[in-house]
Amino acid sequence: MAVAATLLTLAATVAWELACRRAGYGPTLDDTSDLWAERRSAVQPDSLVIIGDSRALFDLDLDQMEAALGRRPIQLGLVGSCAYPVLDALASDPTFRGTVVCSLVPAMFLVPAGPPIDNSNRALQRHRNWTWAQRSGHHLGMLLDERLAFINQDDLKLEMLLKRLPIPNRPEAQVGPKLPPYFSTLDRERRTWMLDSVTKPGPFQDRIKHGWIPLFTPPPPPAYVPKEAFLASVGQAIEQRFKDTAAAVEKLRARGGEVVFLRLPVTGDLKVLEDRATPKAGPWTRFLAETRAPGIYFEDHPELASFECPEWSHLSGPDSVEFTKRLMPHLRAAIGP
Repeated sequence: MAVAATLLTLAATVAWELACRRAGYGPTLDDTSDLWAERRSAVQPDSLVIIGDSRALFDLDLDQMEAALGRRPIQLGLVGSCAYPVLDALASDPTFRGTVVCSLVPAMFLVPAGPPIDNSNRALQRHRNWTWAQRSGHHLGMLLDERLAFINQDDLKLEMLLKRLPIPNRPEAQVGPKLPPYFSTLDRERRTWMLDSVTKPGPFQDRIKHGWIPLFTPPPPPAYVPKEAFLASVGQAIEQRFKDTAAAVEKLRARGGEVVFLRLPVTGDLKVLEDRATPKAGPWTRFLAETRAPGIYFEDHPELASFECPEWSHLSGPDSVEFTKRLMPHLRAAIGP
């Protein structure tokens, strides 16, 4: 019975692996809190650290940055996250006095609560409480991730497969917007590359493109809170975020560190939405003024503004290399000697 069970399990595993590969999946690391915690543990007092949302992961090439700046950056960007908790944690670390390069999507950076904050806090919590059992499990897991396509946390976990069920909205249960499908690969330094299939116009690219709009559209106020009170509460939280960010930057600067804000490329209908909701003259300009930190806005420089994001939000792998190469003179000037 043991032999039969083993053979049946092996056959089912092989069949599922082949099915996943036929569906376009390939072996790649999952971007887990463990992998983030490992990179956070590599931060030294004078490290060059990248933080922010997924655009920092896709758009910044570590090799080009190291060649231009003489330091290998540590990638701490997080998909679908608000960068503020990570910035605050670095500013509150008395041993850190390095340089932080922060990708700033204003709508995500200013969000007062919800998944973007939770994603950052989850990674920080893992780093603070990372046990030896979790570390060893992480390293064993990577050996499987790099060899098997069906181990894909974004699309192929039971939880994610269940979310694909066509459940309609009901009066007391609204279905949230769908997350984008698997469309990238990741290495052990968390450098993220867009799959070639996304760069080709077609249904798959369109599915990702049109998924951003509902994700970047704020949900309506909850029905159980008066609209005026809800908007006032959100406004107070946003004002506090401006103050807290300026305090975090000043705390880091007092130890000899620095922060550089980046506004990375966005195109298509998503750019129209972001420009309307958070124009450059709004949060971006205010962040730079109140933190006194340097900032690089891609549209201010023709050589950076000419890139097209295949799915409106991120650069392809080859374009990210060229974009980073063109970005480096501006980043060197912002960081200073």
